[in-house]
Amino acid sequence: MQSYVPKLDEIHQDWLVMDAADQVLGRFATEVARVLRGKHKPEFTPYLDTGDYVVVVNADKVRLTGTKVESKKYYRHTARPGSLKVETARERFEKYPERIIQAAVWGMLPKNRLGRKLLRKLKVYCGPDHPHQAQQPKIYVV
Repeated sequence: MQSYVPKLDEIHQDWLVMDAADQVLGRFATEVARVLRGKHKPEFTPYLDTGDYVVVVNADKVRLTGTKVESKKYYRHTARPGSLKVETARERFEKYPERIIQAAVWGMLPKNRLGRKLLRKLKVYCGPDHPHQAQQPKIYVV
């Protein structure tokens, strides 16, 4: 029996709006990554981009459980000696709350060309408004 592989013109990509208000970060990010990859569709193929575009609103209202607000740390390094920068989840949440969701979703996507392409299909906004009304996005309930 042969496996079904969708042709590129058969792949249909929708625009979905997901509300992050009062959602736990990790559980919300897994659902976003699942939709970005296309695992919720029957024509999912691991090496093709069969997923949908995801618009996340209310990113500033996502929750972290336990003591992660103080204990979770985000690291970045410029590859120069002594240039390691560390910030807690609270510090990053105050400056750039949308980057917390982006980082969590990126951790759940493949680290290759396909993963970078999928991450470009993720749009994260702090408030309830977004500039993608022309795409007529559907509301996706998590």
